[in-house]
Amino acid sequence: MTASVSEPRNPGTGAYGYVVYDSSGKIAEGNDVVGDDVSNNFAEYSALVAALNELLRRGLTKDVTIRSDSKLLVNQMIGKWKRKKGGYLEKYEEASELAKKFERLTFEWIPREENGEADLLSRVAYERYRRSKGLPVRYSH
Repeated sequence: MTASVSEPRNPGTGAYGYVVYDSSGKIAEGNDVVGDDVSNNFAEYSALVAALNELLRRGLTKDVTIRSDSKLLVNQMIGKWKRKKGGYLEKYEEASELAKKFERLTFEWIPREENGEADLLSRVAYERYRRSKGLPVRYSH
């Protein structure tokens, strides 16, 4: 799972993408834009909330690993780093409440290069959003 702010500034337009796999392969994916003036951390946690909701909707709660390229998200969700002030705390709290509904939920940090499919989905959401506003698209796949 990944989320990215696809703007050259932070805060900016926040977009995310996530992909869900089971032992047979990809079973779900999602992406969206979460705001025009949000931090990358808000977008990261929005991705987590969306992915957790998708997993819960499918009844997949027994042995789940979230792989994210956000060190902040991973380290906060495993309790290694403390929460700090920021506009993402509401999403952090929402993710924490959802996480309690899983029998076994682990988090693993991965480099962005290993999260290409989800990163591409976030860029697709960003481009779709910019087109809907009549703005030029800055990225290509």
